[in-house]
Amino acid sequence: MGALMLAEGGTFQPPGADSFVFPPIFGGVTKPMVLVVLSAVIVAAYFVIATRKMKLVPGKGQFVAEYLYEFSRNKIAREQIGAQEFRPFVPLIFAMFTFILVNNIFGVIPFIQFPTMSRIGFPIALFLVAYVVIHTVGFRRHGFFGYFKHVMFPPGVPKPIYVLLAPIEFFQKFVAQPVALAIRVFAAMFAGHLILLVFTMGGEYLLMEASTAFKPISVVSVAFAIALTFVEALIQVLQAYIFALLTANFIGAALAEEH
Repeated sequence: MGALMLAEGGTFQPPGADSFVFPPIFGGVTKPMVLVVLSAVIVAAYFVIATRKMKLVPGKGQFVAEYLYEFSRNKIAREQIGAQEFRPFVPLIFAMFTFILVNNIFGVIPFIQFPTMSRIGFPIALFLVAYVVIHTVGFRRHGFFGYFKHVMFPPGVPKPIYVLLAPIEFFQKFVAQPVALAIRVFAAMFAGHLILLVFTMGGEYLLMEASTAFKPISVVSVAFAIALTFVEALIQVLQAYIFALLTANFIGAALAEEH
């Protein structure tokens, strides 16, 4: 993006990809690295504390912990993997959902204001974990060659069509789906954070640097930033849910007896 000049205040340089690059705090450790570790500590500490003294009538902390677990267990893992198969995968789905949720919500928390998943390396790391689990359970269930047959040769298709369908299915299951899993959450967090920066920094510039005629527009810009913060918070929750949901769905598909 180019710079924008509005009379008195010189130029406004819109935020770009460089807004997601942070200098090291110490050694080679940057803010996103610290936030990832902090999120893991927050998730672990919260559930340990909330469930340390379980009560029949739960308090607010226990209620939230139980709800998040029940939601991950029954609404994601059980529905997507199946009632007979889902139990071993509940910890993975629960951990992914809560971990991504906290890292995404960091983007709207004052003084932190950075969604960790807007750095592509972190979604890639999570997708690699999901990738290994998905295909490991598939190979164990169907056998090495049986799993490739399961993935590439769905039943009920005329045999000549397999010439085109088999490589497409292979690419979709082993490349496209897992890569899309990582890119989806990354792109949503990157774009949302960038839009918030544009309105926030733009409003500040219009108020502090632009000519008097443009100063009233700063109110509109800040109002948009506030409204979009609530929208972004909703998207952050949805993206955590979608990542966990698709991971569970892919595991269920790998375990299924039919394609």
